This record gives sequence, C-alpha cells and structure tokens, in this order.
Amino acid sequence: MTAPIAPARPGVRSAPPARSLPARVAAANPVARLIASAPIVLGFVLTIDPVSAGVALALELLLMPLIGIGWRRFWKVTAIAWVLAPLGAVTILLYGQASGEVYFSWALVHVTAGSAALAIASVLRVLAIALPAIVLFAGVDPTDLADGLGQIVRLPQRFVIGALAGLRMLALLGDDWRAITLARRARGLGDRRGPGALLRQCFGLLVLALRRGGLLATAMEARGFGGDTPRTWARPSSFGRVDAALIGVGTLVAAVAVTASVLTGSWRFIGG
Repeated sequence: MTAPIAPARPGVRSAPPARSLPARVAAANPVARLIASAPIVLGFVLTIDPVSAGVALALELLLMPLIGIGWRRFWKVTAIAWVLAPLGAVTILLYGQASGEVYFSWALVHVTAGSAALAIASVLRVLAIALPAIVLFAGVDPTDLADGLGQIVRLPQRFVIGALAGLRMLALLGDDWRAITLARRARGLGDRRGPGALLRQCFGLLVLALRRGGLLATAMEARGFGGDTPRTWARPSSFGRVDAALIGVGTLVAAVAVTASVLTGSWRFIGG
C-alpha cells in the first residue's frame, strides 16, 4: 500500500527537479560547444597519424552517452561522416605517397604500406574531427548561438544579427525554388531541360534572394539595427560551470590524444 501524497502547502514553491548530467550538457551554451571542439580541430590539423586520431575517436565514443543524445540519433546525424570518411580515404590509398612495401601497382595507382597507413590515419582523423562537431551542434538553435556570440564573445552586433537573419532566410530558398518551378510550368516552360533552363531558374532564385535581402535590410534599419547605440538582448546568454567543464573535456581529449601520439613516436607533423 502506497503512502498518500501530501498536498502542497499554499505559498510554498516546490524545488525544481534536479536535471541529469546529459540534460545539463544538452542545454550547454552553443558558444561553449564551439570552443570545446576547437582544441580537437587544432590538434588534428597539425598532425596526421593513426594513434592521436584513434585515441581521440575512442574517447569521444565513450563520452557520447554524457552528451544527452541517444545512439539512434547519433548514428542518424553522423551517418554522412561515416560514409564520406572512407570514400576520401580511398583516394589516398590509391594515389597517396608511395612508401614501403608495394601491394598493387598499375599506371598511376600505387597501393603501398605507406599509402594504406596514411588512408587509415585519414579516416580516423576525419571522424575524430567531424563527430564531436556534428554531435555538439546537433539541434543548436541559431538564435541561441547568435545570443552567445553577441553577449559572451562580444562580436559586433551588426555582424551577429545580420548573419542570423541571413541564416533564417536560407530556409526560404527551397520554397522559392518550388515556386519558380511551378511558375515556369504554368507558363509552359516546365518541360524544358538542360543547362540553359537550370541557369535561368538559378538566376530567378538569385533575384528573389536579393530582393528579399534588400527588404530585410530596410526593415532592420527601420528598427534601429544599424545604429551605434548599444542594443539590449531579449534572451540573456549565460556561461556556467557545465559550459566550462565541457570546454575542459574537449581540451583534455585533445591533450591525451596528442600526448599518446608523441609518446609512441607516431606524431607526424603535416608541415614537416
């Protein structure tokens, strides 16, 4: 028999339920997500070796449950990276720098031990860079990112608001393309195919985009977005301990991966 639930006393506000760690990370500031991925990108831009990329990829996969994204959604949003990374490595495998034992050779194609190792390192490197960037920015609201860039990073307000407005307008390009297609079909031009028809339709889309951009700029100027007076923000953007911890985890992953590469002698500086 369960105990009866005591009614809430009037005038007493109940404490908000404690959020789990994945929920806190999922609600992290977009600026923190951007900064957290920067050390990983910077570390792997300087080297191309399988050890650093492999260690970083393993750590990232272990930390994925803490991000607050389910595995089903993880595979869905990162599917493009898992497909493109091996495809890019095929070119390196066939036409990369030839070194070591030769496995296959025909005309310009040379599959060697060195090109195979370079292809494997390239796959791991692309995945180690792309996966955290995709996962951290999956579902980020552009308005929240603009608020963070304007209030925390202190980027110029005109640039931030203008970029946000332009990003919001990108969603309308698909509707404009369909409207132009229907309009051309109504005029009897829909059956025409070829580069010329495609070029004319692209030019019409460009004209519509420029017109909408001009109207949007005029409307924003009329509302004071072009003035020099500091503007207020409707939604304040805060930076807390979870955001700092997220940046620390990104830095730690990059540091551990680079250290493992240096200690094992696998570090391969790209410019060297």
